[in-house]
Amino acid sequence: MTEQERTGGCQCGAVRFRIHGKLGRPSICHCRMCQKQFGSFFSALVTVPPESLEWTRGEPSYFQSSVNIDRGFCPHCGTPLTYRHPNGIELAIGAFDDRSDLAPQIQVNYAYRLPWVETIFDQPVFEDPDFDRQQEQIISFQHPDHDTEIWPEKGLHL
Repeated sequence: MTEQERTGGCQCGAVRFRIHGKLGRPSICHCRMCQKQFGSFFSALVTVPPESLEWTRGEPSYFQSSVNIDRGFCPHCGTPLTYRHPNGIELAIGAFDDRSDLAPQIQVNYAYRLPWVETIFDQPVFEDPDFDRQQEQIISFQHPDHDTEIWPEKGLHL
C-alpha cells in the first residue's frame, strides 16, 4: 500500500497512534460483530504489521468479541480503533488522520451484509443551504486530524 508514516486516533484524542511502514489491504467487513462494534452497516479496516504500530498517546481498551478476536476502542470516548486476531491487527480506516488513499479493496463476510447496503448511495442527497452558518455555531471538542503535543487526557470537554 504505502511506505509513509501515518498517524491517527480516537475522536477525543486520548488515544493516538503512529504507523511506520507499509499498510496492508483496506477492506470492508459485513459480519454482525463488526456492525455492532462500529454501530454501523459495516466496518472499514486496514491491516497493519503489529511491529509498525506505535501508541503515542494512551492505548485502547479491549473487548473480547469471540474466542480469538478482541476489539480495541478508546476508553474515554468509545471510538472503535482495532480488530485484533491471531494473524495480526487491523485499524479502523476512519481513525486515520489522512484516509484519502485507503479506499477498501475487498469486502469480506459479504453474505452477512444488510440487503439495502448496495443502494444507500442511490438515495437523494439533502443539501441544506444554511449548513455553513449552522456549522459556525458548533463548538467542537473533537481532536484535530493531526498530532498535537498537548491535549487533555479525556478531550477538551470531559
